[in-house]
Amino acid sequence: MSENDLDAVLEIESASFARPWTRDHFRDEIQSPFGIPLVALIPEGHLAGYLCLKVILDEAEILDVAVDPAQRGRGIGRLLVWHAFELCRERQVLRLGLEVRTGNREAITLYGSVGFHEVGCRKAYYENGDDAILMEYTFEQQAEESDAV
Repeated sequence: MSENDLDAVLEIESASFARPWTRDHFRDEIQSPFGIPLVALIPEGHLAGYLCLKVILDEAEILDVAVDPAQRGRGIGRLLVWHAFELCRERQVLRLGLEVRTGNREAITLYGSVGFHEVGCRKAYYENGDDAILMEYTFEQQAEESDAV
């Protein structure tokens, strides 16, 4: 993600969340030494989605991810998460976490299908009182399972 992507990113962000991040939030991620903001481009350079990953030492967190509503259901979110996995592996991350709204069944299903598991809940985390499910993907566990095969 670069400054040039922000108009398209903000359009998707606003269409995806009741309380969207601001331009400054995304700028902070672009400029952060720990931030790895990614974009997904489809043919002709159209920005179809994005993911903001933060890596500190051997832990990482997906802070924000969204796909253009017109492009949903095409596997773009899954590809962004897989790319985040690869970046985490390159940086020897052991744990990747995220928070997801309890009512966001589509996202919960996606995260579960790629290996995340629920590890907790933050009650009334969101502005409207919705709870957040805490999910985690453990790379060390994945390596141990591969060794056992």
